[in-house]
Amino acid sequence: MLSTFKYPKFEYVRPPEIAEGREGREGHYPVVIVGAGPVGLTAAIDLAQQGQRVLLLDNDDTVSIGSRGVCYAKRTLEVLDRLGCAEEMVQRGVSWNVGRTFFREEEVFNFNLCPEPDHHRPGMINLQQYYLEDDLIKRARQLPNLEMRFRNTVIGVTQVEDRATLRVETADGAYTVNTDWLIVADGARSPIRTMLGLDIDGKIFMDRFLIADVVMKADFPTERWFWFDPPFHRNQSVLLHRQADNVFRIDFQLGWNVDPEEEKKPENVIPRIKAMLANDGNEGPEFELEWVSVYTFQCRRMNRFNHGRVLFVGDAAHQVSPFGARGANSGIQDTDNLVWKLKLVMDGKAPATLLDTYSDERCHAADENIMNSTRSTDFITPKSAVSKTFRNAVLGLAENHAFARALVNSGRLSVPSFLADSSLNTADSDVFAGSMIPGAPMDDAPVQAADGTQWLLGAVGNRFQLLHYVPDASSLDAVTAQALRSLIDATIPVEAIIVTERGAAPAGLKTLIDAKGRVRERYDLREDTSYLVRPDQHVAARWRALDVAQVRAAVARATCNA
Repeated sequence: MLSTFKYPKFEYVRPPEIAEGREGREGHYPVVIVGAGPVGLTAAIDLAQQGQRVLLLDNDDTVSIGSRGVCYAKRTLEVLDRLGCAEEMVQRGVSWNVGRTFFREEEVFNFNLCPEPDHHRPGMINLQQYYLEDDLIKRARQLPNLEMRFRNTVIGVTQVEDRATLRVETADGAYTVNTDWLIVADGARSPIRTMLGLDIDGKIFMDRFLIADVVMKADFPTERWFWFDPPFHRNQSVLLHRQADNVFRIDFQLGWNVDPEEEKKPENVIPRIKAMLANDGNEGPEFELEWVSVYTFQCRRMNRFNHGRVLFVGDAAHQVSPFGARGANSGIQDTDNLVWKLKLVMDGKAPATLLDTYSDERCHAADENIMNSTRSTDFITPKSAVSKTFRNAVLGLAENHAFARALVNSGRLSVPSFLADSSLNTADSDVFAGSMIPGAPMDDAPVQAADGTQWLLGAVGNRFQLLHYVPDASSLDAVTAQALRSLIDATIPVEAIIVTERGAAPAGLKTLIDAKGRVRERYDLREDTSYLVRPDQHVAARWRALDVAQVRAAVARATCNA
């Protein structure tokens, strides 16, 4: 048990498919999700809050043991904002933007994840995974069409053309449930992936790391600190993060030829921590060892993430090393990409081929993560004497030379993927500056709206929307206003939003006041510029002049209806 967190126990309830003392009828649910970790919970909440009935199954009855995932990136927080559960996490977690890298005794490199002003969320928060899951479960319980079943273990999966069938084991026996769509979020070892005989390819890295969660009152700043070859852990690396409740995560590189069980013993862990905390002959702050684990890691992914009626997300689909915080962040962004597409397919508004683009886009993102993770791992754990000599030379030069700082790699931190090559994009026909290209994740910016909305990303998401810019909303002519209103009546509705510096748009059109000019700056807006944005807050298309026919064609392309 942890000294800083009391684990909840979620009640097991006899499933309705099991009658008293025997198996009853088969159940049917439009969507079944397996795995109540951060990724499965996020998918379930997203679907349920859009009105979809969901069954979520998990073989456990509590949240994750130990802090496990720690860092949650700005984009993930923006997704969780849309799901109505980010604020409490941010308030409890430790927000940070700055990371520092040390070589032996000297700082050689630092970075800022969010150097621009006027963003709602920080570059990262540090929060133990059990808190994240607990908050997600609290949000899930607020949704009446989301049913969660704990201590329900999937023991078999089959599928035919129009459904998947699950066999589920419980304390009261087994039962069968059918589903139109199965979302698999059952983790890196994914029993369901094995049941379906699906492969996952990649490589295991021959190194081991010790995780120690330590409770202490220390004056380390709220930053990410990474050491190469520090005096307290020679020839290896160390990573330090502050979390909630004065818990510090410390990762010690161990090398491959160690005994994991021996390394986890307190009598071997505590001296390492004491050596790290000692300063100028002082022993450093007192601490309590809360949780210890030894891990290896691998970088790999499935060839495709959609297989008929079965859709894989998170670690079940892809895995990376922990350097860069790309695991849970990437998994939550999987669900952000998947859910709006699945909802359109289920509502009969898009063909099932739209789900192929889920796999295409998120395989691209996974490849980016694997590439960055592999490069980080190769830099942190060089595989030869030559590689280590090069690495140390880079670190030695980085303090004084910009070219060397660009080569330092203690983990490229998680950022959202730019889907520039997606088949869902409509290519630019006009000239734009800046990074908000078709396929880009949207930048946030402060705004003012009559309903109290204070951030651009708080006004968009869950549906297609068209941002149309005019300097003075009250000057919008009647013909343009009616053309914008007409978009809401399409088969796939598009909500028009007027972005402006002043005034109010005509009735039926939402107004966002860009008081600081950040939206205009970040989106390179000129009068009559329009941006079509997807339900997952990625740019789908943009134009310098409004043409309703072009907007409708872009929506058709973005939903595989073209």
